[in-house]
Amino acid sequence: MLKARSLKKAVVPATLIEHPSPANLHSNRLSLHVNEDATCCWLYVASGSHVYRIMVSLNDSLVNEGKDSLLIPQQTQVVDSALVNRCPHRSEIQTILLNESESSDCLILGSVDSYGHLIVSRMDSDGKDVEKLTFYVSPRDFGVGEAGWAGLCFSPSQWSMTAVAHSFGKSVNVYDQDLHLRTFRTLWYPTAVTFLQDIYGGNESSMLAVTEGCQLSIWDMRVKEKGGCVHRICGSVGDILYAVCNSSSGNIAVGGADRTMTIYDPCRWSAVGRWVNCSKYEITGISFSSVDPDYVYIQGVDYEVFCGQWKENKKTFSFRGDSNWLGFSKCQKRDVLGGWCDSGSIFIADVVER
Repeated sequence: MLKARSLKKAVVPATLIEHPSPANLHSNRLSLHVNEDATCCWLYVASGSHVYRIMVSLNDSLVNEGKDSLLIPQQTQVVDSALVNRCPHRSEIQTILLNESESSDCLILGSVDSYGHLIVSRMDSDGKDVEKLTFYVSPRDFGVGEAGWAGLCFSPSQWSMTAVAHSFGKSVNVYDQDLHLRTFRTLWYPTAVTFLQDIYGGNESSMLAVTEGCQLSIWDMRVKEKGGCVHRICGSVGDILYAVCNSSSGNIAVGGADRTMTIYDPCRWSAVGRWVNCSKYEITGISFSSVDPDYVYIQGVDYEVFCGQWKENKKTFSFRGDSNWLGFSKCQKRDVLGGWCDSGSIFIADVVER
């Protein structure tokens, strides 16, 4: 069973970001990294066309619970903050993502703006060396289309392979560094994208899961027929899906406007779990626990984030932001969650196994 070891709340200095840009309903403009001894956490947030980094201490503290296992955050201070010194985007950033490479002292930071421009930078794990521009990729339409939501994901087997989804372009482009590999054309506006773990135990990750409209579509870069689409699963008709996530066991979770999270088995493409009305409002984010894949973290539009056991449809604990989420993310290899609100508050939860 999982429990929260600490829940911190800090305020982004107004001298760093005075008024965050609004972005999209399901934009993810926060990513985080925890140092090896788990004493501090680096949060990277995006506002407008720039990325900022913020450091917060993760010292253990008592966790107070309110009604219905609602955690009450403890106030803490921002230890360090700065503007990330890298090539700026041309329009508002929609998604940022940290990828921990095989080397423990190196991080990869990727960001994509509303026209689909992608910038990937290499940096040290302490966040100080951020001037190494790894590559910059322009969208296939050269940014002349309409601006909108754009998403980004890294391949779990190759850090240089990225997939960029663009909503109004109805497209998903796959790159190896700045080399374009494949374009997938979706039927509806894509809202989330992720690489799938190889369920057969290989090292290559050639398949993508994309939410588009009320459908979950599966794409394979090795397949030419049907544009590379190998499977489609339709959810509640008319209810848009906003989130897709892949667990270490291979299961795929989706959620969206119907407030229901569904878990699919990629071997049979059938639902193995469904948590109906688990969120009070639309689901805009899902992450499987790194400690126990039977647990998930679900983010809702009503400022709430909760942890639950999806097989039993049972909530374990929850906490709330103080305004709309501008970004929410889980650490890649730890159960440390970070969220950023448009009020300027950031929340960091450290979760461990009881």
